[in-house]
Amino acid sequence: MQTTINLELADKVSKLIAEVNKVVVGQKSVILKCILALLVDGNVLLEGVPGLAKTLIFKTLAASTGGTFKRIQFTPDLLPADITGTRVFNPQTLKFEVVLGPIFANFVLADEINRAPAKVQSALLEGMQEKQVTIGNQSFPLPRPFIVMATQNPIESEGTYPLPEAQLDRFIMKIKIDYPNFNEEKEIIHRMQSNFDLPNVEKVIEINEIIDLQMEVEKVKVSSKIEDYITKIVFITRKPHLYGLNSLSKYIMYGSSPRATLAFIKLSKALAFVEKRQFVIPEDIEYLAFDVLRHRIILTYEAQAESVTTEDIILTIIKSLPKI
Repeated sequence: MQTTINLELADKVSKLIAEVNKVVVGQKSVILKCILALLVDGNVLLEGVPGLAKTLIFKTLAASTGGTFKRIQFTPDLLPADITGTRVFNPQTLKFEVVLGPIFANFVLADEINRAPAKVQSALLEGMQEKQVTIGNQSFPLPRPFIVMATQNPIESEGTYPLPEAQLDRFIMKIKIDYPNFNEEKEIIHRMQSNFDLPNVEKVIEINEIIDLQMEVEKVKVSSKIEDYITKIVFITRKPHLYGLNSLSKYIMYGSSPRATLAFIKLSKALAFVEKRQFVIPEDIEYLAFDVLRHRIILTYEAQAESVTTEDIILTIIKSLPKI
């Protein structure tokens, strides 16, 4: 018997998207992608200049699901224990007690993650990958669902620490957020008037139901042709000359890891589920390609000298493959 997705659960995702869009002006694609990451138990790196509602998106998403929300401002003097927690001596009991850090929440906003050194950035790794945190000799499970949304400012490099490739790979997507359009900017002005009340965020779904939605996403079908399409895209990033794209070889130092392949599978299923489809289509892969691959392709110095970006490479790869 063929398994089909539950359309009532898909309707709940539509309500969740609508609730966040009610509060945030514009950024509909960014909101959708953040929710896709939530549906596949992934983490998101959001890159954009200040003031583009990055924090508001995530905070509204937490409020509309009733999940716990914590914001961590990354600074050069931050310590790993400031994120995970630490052991504190209690003079009354003469024992060390564990004080849990802000990472113990359903939604964790790592604001300006590239402002803290690598040892602090890596404090998130165990939580992002294993969904647990080790303090001293004890391991503590994180609440479920658990998602990290990290932000970084692309135009400011002074006093920042680039994220290591191993940590970048842990983010299921790197989403670039752009300025609002003309009409959206006018709407922001209107909303900020003193006589205008911001929309109230309503809880449209229980936080525990997110787990049910994640399980429901797994029911979406991925055909062998789609699997081949995804695999070719990822393989071209590694060995473009084998697919007739010799011009790309000089620009790519390292291609995408197998995590990119898995990200494509998971996220395309989630996108199909949101659109109430039982199966993944090629357009899902094309829509997700830039966000899945842009942080997983390491460019050569030649690419940087010629101002070739990862977006240029991804676009060339997509255009080179025949439509399914």
